[in-house]
Amino acid sequence: MGCTMKKINIAIDGPAGAGKSTVSRKVASELGYIYIDTGAMYRALAWKAIHSNVDIQDGQVLSSMLESTNLQLTYAIDGNRIFVDDNEVTDDIRSSEVTASVSAVSAHAGVREKMVKKQQDLASSKGAVLDGRDIGTTVLPQAELKVFLTASVEERAKRRHFENVEKGRSSDLQMIMNDIQLRDDKDSTRKISPLIKAEDAVEIDTTSLSADEVAESICSLALERIQKQ
Repeated sequence: MGCTMKKINIAIDGPAGAGKSTVSRKVASELGYIYIDTGAMYRALAWKAIHSNVDIQDGQVLSSMLESTNLQLTYAIDGNRIFVDDNEVTDDIRSSEVTASVSAVSAHAGVREKMVKKQQDLASSKGAVLDGRDIGTTVLPQAELKVFLTASVEERAKRRHFENVEKGRSSDLQMIMNDIQLRDDKDSTRKISPLIKAEDAVEIDTTSLSADEVAESICSLALERIQKQ
């Protein structure tokens, strides 16, 4: 279904563990679009802060660090590769330590302002799928298709747990469930770009749907939007 037709941008938002990354990759692959993993970009900065012994509560220092960081996303068939200053950190940014820090890192206004600019530049040529928590409201408010994915806390925790087990990471289901609930609270109540459904977003509850089914629905919505261009 690679597009010779006009391309659009697709914004996919939702809470942690709703399946955004998996679905976004599938949608991008099906439509022949690029996938921009915005969450991985914040995780990469959190990883660098941790390994540079930088206080994640210090927004000014983090913002300066981001300014001087060479952050790259490369696209591969089996998913994005993330590089920080030429070091691949694709797996490292999924550690529990980074997961526990990323909300604090992404809550700083200066950090978000610079990161949003990077993300908008990446999507400026259209034909991009971006996932995150504020794509449809802040990063790409003019996106032609906005989707908001939801799922129960229990289901989201199970997905994250099985993903960790499959990749050989240590994992505790109850701990993940607690982390997700805490992340939901932090993301929805932060002052800067909180997790919120855009007014014109299509909501899809993924609790009882497979990633393929969700991606298929989004691709159908995308083709409808494309045909209206």
